[in-house]
Amino acid sequence: MKRTRLSPELQAAWEKIEGYAKGYGLDFFPIIFEVLDYKTLYEIAALGGFPIRYPHWRFGMEYNQLSKGYAYGLSVIYEMVINTNPSYAYLLEGNEMVTQKMVMAHVTAHVDFFKNNMWFAHTNRKMLDEMANHATRIQRLIDRYGYEPVEDFIDTCLSLDNLIDYHAPYINRPAARTEQRLTDGEPEPPTVEGLRVERAYMRDYINPPEYLEQQRRKLQEEAQKARRFPENPQKDILLFLLNYAPLERWQHTILEIIRQYLEYLKRQNQECKFFLRATFRAFPVLSSGRFNSS
Repeated sequence: MKRTRLSPELQAAWEKIEGYAKGYGLDFFPIIFEVLDYKTLYEIAALGGFPIRYPHWRFGMEYNQLSKGYAYGLSVIYEMVINTNPSYAYLLEGNEMVTQKMVMAHVTAHVDFFKNNMWFAHTNRKMLDEMANHATRIQRLIDRYGYEPVEDFIDTCLSLDNLIDYHAPYINRPAARTEQRLTDGEPEPPTVEGLRVERAYMRDYINPPEYLEQQRRKLQEEAQKARRFPENPQKDILLFLLNYAPLERWQHTILEIIRQYLEYLKRQNQECKFFLRATFRAFPVLSSGRFNSS
C-alpha cells in the first residue's frame, strides 16, 4: 500500500509550523496529514471528505465533475480538512514545498476555528467513525432489501436535504405536538342543546336522543378537523418525518443516517462563511518570514 503520511521533509516543516501557530495563540486539535495523488484526493472529496461511505450514484457524479475540473485546469483542491478530533487534512501530492507549507499553516486556523467557535460546539467529533458505521448499516440494508429500493429511498431523503434545522442546538423551538397535561384530564365532550323548544313536554319529541347523539358526533368531527397537525410550525422537516411519518424500520434507519450527516454537513458548510477569519488567523504565520520554501 502506498505510504500517504508526510515525508521527513514535510514532517520537519510541519513541526515548525505547528510551533509558530501555537506561538501565535492558536489552539487546535491534533492534526493528521495525508499526502494523496489527485485521483485519491478527488475521490475522498466526492465522498464529502470521508474515505468510507455507503454506495450511491451521487458520489460517482461528484467525482466525475471534480476530476474533470482538475483535468481541464478549471479547479484544484490544494487541501481538505475534516472537523473531527483528531482532525484529518489531505494535501495534494506534487505541490511545491512552499504551497504545502502554506496549506499546513492554513489548516491550523481551520482546526482552531473548529475547536473554539461555538457554532461547532455540538459537532460530532467522531464523525469519521460514524460515517464508516453508516456505510456498514446501509450495506446490510442493501443486502436484505436490495440495492434499488434502498437507493430510491436515499434519493428521496436527499431531495429534502435543505429541510433541516441546523440552528436547533442553539434555539429552543416549540415541539410539533403540544402534549396535554395530566392535570387537565380528558377533554369535555361538546354540549348539544338541540332545537329550541318552548314547551318542556315537547323536548323529547323535537330533540330525540338519536338526533342529539348525531349532532354531538358532528361537533366532535368538526373539532377534530379544526385541530392543526402539527400544532406548531416545524422547521426541521426531516426530524418531523422521523417522529411521525409511517416509515418502515429500514426506511427510518436510512432517514436517520441521512439527517445525521446533513446536520454535520450544513454546519461544516457554514464554516465557509467564516473563511476570512480563519485566513486572517493564519496570515501572521504565513507572513512572519520564519520559514521559506526550502
